[in-house]
Amino acid sequence: MEIRSLSVEYRTLEGAARAVEDVSVALRKGETLGLVGESGSGKSTLGLAVMGLIQPPGYITSGKILFEGNDLRQLNREGLQSMRGKRIAMIFQDPMTSLNPVKKIGNHFVEYIHAHDSSIPKEKAISQTKTILNDLGISSSRIDDYPHQFSGGMRQRVMIGLGLALSPSLIIADEPTTALDVIVEAQILQLLRDLKEKYSLSLILITHNMGVVAEMADRVAVMYAGRIAEVGPTIDIFENAKHPYTQALLKSIPNMQAEGQVLSTIPGSPPDLTDLPTGCAFHPRCQYAFDRCKGDVPRPIRSGKESEAACFLLGSAST
Repeated sequence: MEIRSLSVEYRTLEGAARAVEDVSVALRKGETLGLVGESGSGKSTLGLAVMGLIQPPGYITSGKILFEGNDLRQLNREGLQSMRGKRIAMIFQDPMTSLNPVKKIGNHFVEYIHAHDSSIPKEKAISQTKTILNDLGISSSRIDDYPHQFSGGMRQRVMIGLGLALSPSLIIADEPTTALDVIVEAQILQLLRDLKEKYSLSLILITHNMGVVAEMADRVAVMYAGRIAEVGPTIDIFENAKHPYTQALLKSIPNMQAEGQVLSTIPGSPPDLTDLPTGCAFHPRCQYAFDRCKGDVPRPIRSGKESEAACFLLGSAST
């Protein structure tokens, strides 16, 4: 997948909220891309745009979303419907609000499968569902249970299973471990790793948890105020981050082995997307900001063999 100069805005009474602004990022086959940033940075909107799920008052205003050679923005409703689920699937944040409380788990799978291919016999869909549940570590005997009869971690496994039901090549996982305790979180992450290998998946992992990214991602894209601040291989980002925002995120991770550590914070708050600062949106919170940061928007600059960062400091250093 290759996203080129994508912009998404939400039109509100206060003005246009530019949730995604001129974003370009690529995903290689079989790769896990970690998409990170604070709440409101545009991560989930980017995932929804890829799925063709942006609805008014949200609008994609420009850009291309290329997947397996096709521009998804050029597909009609039927074309998108055939692509979603079969080729690209999404795991949403909260399984309790995504699952229908009055439908049995098995019915969720059968309905999902038949929505994309009604020719599949119900018996085959049920058999496929039982196989997926077993792969998820859930007894197939629970196919007739309701969502409220499952724990939070098991409901999240069901959501992952729904994403796998039609054997897509790409899964977008939007905060798949939110509100789970650390033990269950570790189990879900290990499950995603195992399923990625078994089903030869590519994965976009949307999260604000840098620890999850370090454990799961091959490459990382850091978003701030709708733009890509920095992108590169995970090891490069963690060992030699160039953008001040990425550096600040990494410094804010607690070190459980550092006795008496003073927690580091990023001053201020993410900006109002309807009233973004001029120039670099991060400059009001950046300790390195200088005059140019307040007037011009930085473009991505090569910061390593496969890394880029959108920061004027990097440009100054290179010249």
